[in-house]
Amino acid sequence: MKTQFIALGLAIAALMVVQPVCSQENPTEKIKRESHKVINRNIDKLFGKKKKKETPPAEQPAQQEPAQQQGEVTGQEQQAGAQIQEAKPELKWSKYDFVPGDRVIFEDDLVGEENGEFPSRWDLVTGNVEVAEFGGENVIMFRDGTPAIVPYFKEAKEDYLPDVFTVEFDLYCSSSNFVLFLYDRKNQESRSPTGYTDLEINHYNMDFGRSSSDHPDKKNLAERRWMHVSVAYTNGKLKAYMDETRLINLPRIDFDPKGITLYTYHANNERLFYVKNVRIAEGGVKYYDRVMQDGKIVATGIRFDTGKSTLKPESMGVINEIYELMEKYPELKFSVEGHTDNVGDDASNMTLSADRAERVMNTLIEMGINGDRLTSKGLGESMPMDDNNVPEGRANNRRVEFVKF
Repeated sequence: MKTQFIALGLAIAALMVVQPVCSQENPTEKIKRESHKVINRNIDKLFGKKKKKETPPAEQPAQQEPAQQQGEVTGQEQQAGAQIQEAKPELKWSKYDFVPGDRVIFEDDLVGEENGEFPSRWDLVTGNVEVAEFGGENVIMFRDGTPAIVPYFKEAKEDYLPDVFTVEFDLYCSSSNFVLFLYDRKNQESRSPTGYTDLEINHYNMDFGRSSSDHPDKKNLAERRWMHVSVAYTNGKLKAYMDETRLINLPRIDFDPKGITLYTYHANNERLFYVKNVRIAEGGVKYYDRVMQDGKIVATGIRFDTGKSTLKPESMGVINEIYELMEKYPELKFSVEGHTDNVGDDASNMTLSADRAERVMNTLIEMGINGDRLTSKGLGESMPMDDNNVPEGRANNRRVEFVKF
């Protein structure tokens, strides 16, 4: 090795005194170029030739929301402009403690609605609102004119919210605020002494009166994305969640919620807001008390992709509660029983309900519950608990029951 280093040094020294003879090239540049060749050859002999580093593939740009056209938007343009690929949410809501009410009193899945028309289960307060298609699903599109809508109830002037209730919906959000009022702005009067009756929501924050909270991961939240909004009210106490994170927790609000209004001042044809899967439910006796009283827990809050046994993330609120109950009371054993509405044929619904029940059972086992304490079966549409002719009835019939054995 010592001899090789000496040889390399002599080669470099010799090149430093070489004079160009017949070349048009600048003498200094040629000396440098030839010197580098000789040095590199000798380094390769001494240490071996180095491999070239592979160039990493170029990062693909994130998919952008398509820009909306100026002026009037036709039904076809709404459908084409809203074909945005939404990311599949991962089932990681391990700390989600929101439990939906167990009896659905208003449900709108927008099935059968016509693109470009006003959603049939709602009433208009102000602005421009219509049905559009987004990612292959019907959605309620808030367009312009400070749009506001209220659910359609025959006795809308009356208090249609019980003393214990939950409200849920999926919102395609923005940095601008979307608002959930806890009274019907078309048919009812606000009776709050302070005037605070609304939950304001943007892509990282929730605000209710004097209570405001940012999402802990707000720096990484996309401004335009789908989020799941959940609100639980229990005899004056109010909690509100953005996806799996609770941002509002008020021990008491100073008025009695009597209805709801969905509203945004900020919608226009360049910044549209979308809403889907709106549900109001009456809730709820604690799970342990239900088991002791009825011998079972009826859960309408465990939800699946349409026609599949894939759990939606918001189902984890119920599943987490069942897990905590079984951890606290190790003597409890459950038969997990799936039920469907009457949409589809009997055989398919029987298979689907069995697959869904098994999926819930396996999720609890994966969380740590001993498999000896759980069984599962599907009952399809054979045991309805409500009217299959109305959306709320079908929502109540799509349920998972945990029957004590």
